[in-house]
Amino acid sequence: MSSIISVQNISKVYKVAKRDEGVKAAFRSFVKRDYEYIEALKNISFEVSKGEIIGYIGPNGAGKSTTVKILCGVLVPTEGSCSILDMVPWENRVKYVSNIGVVFGQRTQLMWDIPVIDSFGLLKDIYRVSEKSYRTNLEEIVSIFGLADFLTTPVRQLSLGQRMRCEIAASLLHSPKILFLDEPTIGLDAVSKVAVREYIKRINKQNGVTVMLTTHDMGDVEALTDRVMLIGKGEILYDGSFSLMKSKYNTVNVLTIDYDENMSISLPEHTSLISNDKGRAVVSVDTTKIPVSEVIGYLSSNLTVYDINVQSRPVEEIIAKLYEEYHI
Repeated sequence: MSSIISVQNISKVYKVAKRDEGVKAAFRSFVKRDYEYIEALKNISFEVSKGEIIGYIGPNGAGKSTTVKILCGVLVPTEGSCSILDMVPWENRVKYVSNIGVVFGQRTQLMWDIPVIDSFGLLKDIYRVSEKSYRTNLEEIVSIFGLADFLTTPVRQLSLGQRMRCEIAASLLHSPKILFLDEPTIGLDAVSKVAVREYIKRINKQNGVTVMLTTHDMGDVEALTDRVMLIGKGEILYDGSFSLMKSKYNTVNVLTIDYDENMSISLPEHTSLISNDKGRAVVSVDTTKIPVSEVIGYLSSNLTVYDINVQSRPVEEIIAKLYEEYHI
């Protein structure tokens, strides 16, 4: 499948003024200013095919937002090339932005002092959306995200969760081909998160919308993405299947066993007892040394077992392990 996003050897260097603390240093900086150069991105390259949902993850300061801003045409890279929808984002701005939707969790595209619906109308005119398409998209989005109760409320009076739902809705009014989402579910409650995730999956499946998701919420990544890219210190450190990454780093499973409390529990090698109280034991299993099925078989042979629950390591812990391995 041909690439819809092609990034080749992109680097971005920021020139940042610096000075020592104190009044003297402040006055000296007026005469001669010192600078340092921060390399936010270091020669990164990747391809994205039409209809993919990519999880772009990494710790704070890794280069995620810088990458997204370059892909949106907001920033110009220091070196390298980028082609999206056969356009260079920072050179074909007007034509390019009509094909993309963008949500920055810490920024707003809505007018602060006017009702939400007026902001939507303004965006309709900016993107030159036909009245028919606008009404169709608006009706669907308002229904799915539950916006009807506050469409006439000024944006400044909305809660964070309400505003984020409106921000995502605003990015979808013009039926974009690519959606860039930077922390899209920040501030959302559980119900709203599910609604947002389901809508993203729907437009991806039905309309072939390509989605690039930047987030610290691993629930979003797990629910939406098949492929993840890990960036750290400005470099792409991992690019591949999310499920394979989980299987590689999910080396510990936890078993909760309900058994006859009159019996004495024993464990095979490569397991450890976390707790044991009144017929309920919690056991940690090193899956690199012994399969969970073998542990269950051993316990079933040596105990009267009523129930066994298997829990994988939380995704957040797996990602933290990944960060640790790459020293980021």
